[in-house]
Amino acid sequence: MHKWLKRPAVISIGLASALSVSGIAFAYWTSTGSGTVNANLSSGSSVTLTGVIADGLAPGVDETVTIKATPSSTEIVKIGTVTLSSVTVDAGHSACDTSWFTMANVVANEETPAGGALYTLTHTGTLQMTDTATNQNACKGATITLHLSSS
Repeated sequence: MHKWLKRPAVISIGLASALSVSGIAFAYWTSTGSGTVNANLSSGSSVTLTGVIADGLAPGVDETVTIKATPSSTEIVKIGTVTLSSVTVDAGHSACDTSWFTMANVVANEETPAGGALYTLTHTGTLQMTDTATNQNACKGATITLHLSSS
């Protein structure tokens, strides 16, 4: 009887050892870790917008504005809505009232191609010079500059 009691104790110790080894293996496969990854991201790209209109703008006359975009780098730039931020006139026509010039927002939602090349948007705007029924000769022959922005 003395031999029989030792045998279950040896089996129990062996079984307990096997369970603890499998517990260690299980813990190894589900363990977690950490680390550090460094990456440099682009600082983004800007775009220069220009508008081209035909000669002949006058009070009460609408002119089509063809909008062109030049990205500052080789990245693709998304152009959402183009707005007329302001209008300036050449120094010789400083009496020209720039509030007479308006342009509705142009929803472009286009992307410039990568490469930084000049890109003509497929959308155009309409520049209007309001006819105020007052003397607007101060703008006659003026060179106006449209300041455009995009969101």
